[in-house]
Amino acid sequence: MTMDAWITAAIFIVVYALIAWERWDRTLVAIIGGLVVVLFGIVDQEKAFAAIDLNVIFLLVGMMVIASVLARTGFFDWLAIESVIFSHGHPVRLLIILATVTAVVSAFIDNVTTVVLMTPITLSVAKRLDISPKPYLIAAIFASNIGGTATLIGDPPNILIGSAAGLGFDAFLVNLAPVIVIVFVVFAGIMWFSFRRHLKVPDERRLAAVERTEESVIKDRPLMIKSLIVTGFTIVGFLVHSALGIQPATVAMLGAAVLMLVGGLDVHRTLKDVEWSTLFFFVGLFILVEALIEVGIVANIANWMAEATRGEPTVATLAILWFSAGVSAIIDNIPYTATAIPIVQHLGASGIPIEPLWWALALGACLGGNLTIIGASANVVVVNISERAGDRIRFVDFLRYGSVTVLSSVGICTVYLWVRYLA
Repeated sequence: MTMDAWITAAIFIVVYALIAWERWDRTLVAIIGGLVVVLFGIVDQEKAFAAIDLNVIFLLVGMMVIASVLARTGFFDWLAIESVIFSHGHPVRLLIILATVTAVVSAFIDNVTTVVLMTPITLSVAKRLDISPKPYLIAAIFASNIGGTATLIGDPPNILIGSAAGLGFDAFLVNLAPVIVIVFVVFAGIMWFSFRRHLKVPDERRLAAVERTEESVIKDRPLMIKSLIVTGFTIVGFLVHSALGIQPATVAMLGAAVLMLVGGLDVHRTLKDVEWSTLFFFVGLFILVEALIEVGIVANIANWMAEATRGEPTVATLAILWFSAGVSAIIDNIPYTATAIPIVQHLGASGIPIEPLWWALALGACLGGNLTIIGASANVVVVNISERAGDRIRFVDFLRYGSVTVLSSVGICTVYLWVRYLA
């Protein structure tokens, strides 16, 4: 490797280590890392800024605005309370229902936003029943990562992949949703088997909890109706964006703008709810990955993988699936996916069919994050909120349930990829 390649590799490793360590804010670490490669002249400023994928950035902005407005109306609180009523306060049944709600919402509003909204509600529900919230929170993490895998907008790795590969909402839905439904059903069975003997509530407390939840939590019903209508049209827009010749980011931004207009919302207040730190985290990653491409590291890794798999599509696809799942269990799946995308592109250029590689990367990166507490952003968010509320989720406890969930999930995906694309 050249000297620039060694310098870039060193910067990248340090940035990854600092992100995993979590001593400093990961957004600052990523931004500084991106700026350092520019200062060293590895990529010039023009090329660095051109590497920032604005389709990803504006897609996230649009969906963050829509999600924040929905949360403001009390919609998510209503969902949780209706779940308690529907389950009649039965704790295991409630766990499955809340997990299902989390998975479905995560498919249409990114999973990090979903768990930010659902975790405090889940803690409140557990308090009403006077039981430990940990099983519910662990199940919510798994469900958010599983549900988010089904669509383009459900999990940040999918947004990155969709933009890089030119794959739309409909492509993710058709190719990933079928296997995710199977994965979720198996996951629900695992959760039921794991917690069925640990979650018991006396009948009188259960009935009292249901009665206490029969209260209005909708803070702005007209705005909620408008938000749900705009969200519905936005999802339709994602499904037909290719036919219209527009990008998903345009659909998301249009949905956000229309919602602010018809809802009579204050733009300044609404935009304050956007997670700007997440967006700038992506900016730093895009620049860092461009530096890896510029010095040839990505091409070398891709060439090595092509040689190791001997250009065999089945071996390459399953290798990407399992490798992505393993790596995403150790480091956040967002920076991993940003790094893996150009490797997949190079493998595709070498003659290996690229479509199965994209689905393998999406499934591995999104589902592998369920193995450990640090495997995905949603995991870290829930664990931090839970700890602040006085309920600490231990790394070992999470790993025990996560290992079963991930092995079963990736095993199912292995069979699915082989049968649908490789056989």
